[in-house]
Amino acid sequence: MRPAVRRAVGLCLLAVALATACVFLGRWQWHRHEWRDAQIAIVMDNFGADPVPLSSVLTPEQPAPDDLVWKPVLISGHYLPEQTVELRNRPADGTPAYHVLVPFVVDDSSAGTAPTATDAGTVLVVDRGWVPTGEDADTDVVAPAPPTGDVTITVRLRADEPDSTRRAPAGQVQAIAVDEVLDVAGVEGPAWQAYGGLVSEDPAVTPMPGTLPEPSIDPGSHLSYAFQWWVFALGSLVGFGLLARREVLEGVDEPRAPVDPDPWAPRAPRGPRPERVHTSRRRDGRAEAEEDALVDAQLRSERD
Repeated sequence: MRPAVRRAVGLCLLAVALATACVFLGRWQWHRHEWRDAQIAIVMDNFGADPVPLSSVLTPEQPAPDDLVWKPVLISGHYLPEQTVELRNRPADGTPAYHVLVPFVVDDSSAGTAPTATDAGTVLVVDRGWVPTGEDADTDVVAPAPPTGDVTITVRLRADEPDSTRRAPAGQVQAIAVDEVLDVAGVEGPAWQAYGGLVSEDPAVTPMPGTLPEPSIDPGSHLSYAFQWWVFALGSLVGFGLLARREVLEGVDEPRAPVDPDPWAPRAPRGPRPERVHTSRRRDGRAEAEEDALVDAQLRSERD
């Protein structure tokens, strides 16, 4: 195989490898786009929905499914303000903040809609909002107290977060993992495997922690990234394909110079140079006499 053809084949293989990688990267971004679209659809369906009793959509042992995230629910019970836990490293509205997590003992998960109280004695972790961290993250802060006595609250369901491997000071956590929050709070008993982001309380109190931020519905750049990767795939095939074609059609394999097997070997002596033969351009006397005679004869004939 000629070197030019080998180069062309190598360019084609490189184009196929790059295009394949770009196609898979584009598919990954496309799946990310589909997942993000599904999350936005859930937010749009649930965030502004009318609240329903907690018992009508969830049981204490059941993790919150994806289609219930951000759905407003009603619960009756009472807070345990002395067991408040602070969530670290969760900014709100661009401000460093602690989220205020308060255990809520459920008296009736149906909020009075069932003939008898349901799930009494279970505990739901409620994120009541946020407070600024102060001058630094180690400064103790005092969160506004929740209402005392029997309360009916409206919260938006949120999925339980994974346990964090990072350590936190006493009374604080790094993630809203229900079991970890209740362990830090020192609360025992059956717990809901989801938590709630506070919407409202009845009766209401003031002051209140800062309102929890709304979920983002920004689709992100996954779709544009997917198309960019696919354009790169097409471009690699076209670009390297043209280079391979030029190698085949225009590539000239230059002859290689002969290689001296041993450049340091002694050279054979050169033979004698041939003698140069010098020819004289001088004319002898006889030729000159004949030429003069011819000239004289021509002159005489012209006079006669």
